[in-house]
Amino acid sequence: MTDLASPAKPPATPPARARRRALPRTQRLSDATILLLLIAIVAVFSIVTPAGTFLSLSNAESILLTASQLLILSCGITFLLIAGGLDLSIGSITIFSAVVVAKVMGALAGTAAQAADFHYPNLGIAITVAIVCGLLVGVGWGAVNGVLAVKLRIPPFIATLATGGIVLGLASVWTNGQNVQNVPLPFQSSFGLGKLFGIIPWSIVIAAVVTAVFWVVLSKTRFGLHTYAMGANLEAARRSGVNVKRHMILLYVGTGALCGIVAVLDVARFGTASITSHSGDALSAIAAVVIGGTSLFGGRGRISGTVVGALIPAVLQSGFVIMDVQPFWQNVAVGVVLLVAVYVDQVKIRAQERT
Repeated sequence: MTDLASPAKPPATPPARARRRALPRTQRLSDATILLLLIAIVAVFSIVTPAGTFLSLSNAESILLTASQLLILSCGITFLLIAGGLDLSIGSITIFSAVVVAKVMGALAGTAAQAADFHYPNLGIAITVAIVCGLLVGVGWGAVNGVLAVKLRIPPFIATLATGGIVLGLASVWTNGQNVQNVPLPFQSSFGLGKLFGIIPWSIVIAAVVTAVFWVVLSKTRFGLHTYAMGANLEAARRSGVNVKRHMILLYVGTGALCGIVAVLDVARFGTASITSHSGDALSAIAAVVIGGTSLFGGRGRISGTVVGALIPAVLQSGFVIMDVQPFWQNVAVGVVLLVAVYVDQVKIRAQERT
């Protein structure tokens, strides 16, 4: 007998569960298609480039290094798009966080005279504090995006576009538009250019760990289930007991944290905080995620597809460089692939609506 006086028990999340049961076959087909596309691109470059050049271990490492930072950012964008959100400010947040990391590290590592002699008496403290500051800055800007989009109900496209302009402007004002180059050399040599067991670059290791964590969260946890439910039907998710506002803010905060991680990796790898290097990250990440099968309209997507989607631009870039083709053609190729991916997504949605 139902106790009418007690609070109604939140129903299960039928939209998400039903969607997760219905999706695997079509999602597997989507993953297989995009994987075949990647294999085809690799095969073409293997044939048209000098023998052994494209498939060499050094080139594979270069491709993975290029894709690693984009993959980290794309993990956050994957969650946001599945839940129905969007973030166009990730490149600017990454730049601002990198500036913070470089400036804090340079200020705390030692005096200017000591740095000129490559002597850093406070290197450990400087690195630790700089990394924490970089991550907190990313989290802070992510929270700002979440509040603007969720609490103030500003469309995410406008909110994050405006935030991106503000953040990049503040970074440029702070640095007078100049790159920050006083990063201690040991940080770059031991971490940025270092390798795990002398084999795998740390950037690739961290990207793999981040990707694995996000894959588990999205596919194996209630948090991931709620993310799908929000993108499939926001009102149904809310009525099912999901705190949709808090959840969406957490997604923006998580994406901001990933920007902080990429900023640390970037400063470590190049030994400088560049004001212009990440200006196109938002478009690249969204392209990688959509090419990987995540729907722009929410409710559908997988981290495994994002991995392949992030590898395609890196493979194209490497192949064009080896063939001595102008790098601008990479943008053309990625744009064409993105248009095809969005068109296929639209076709699938219309087919699902007819069934």
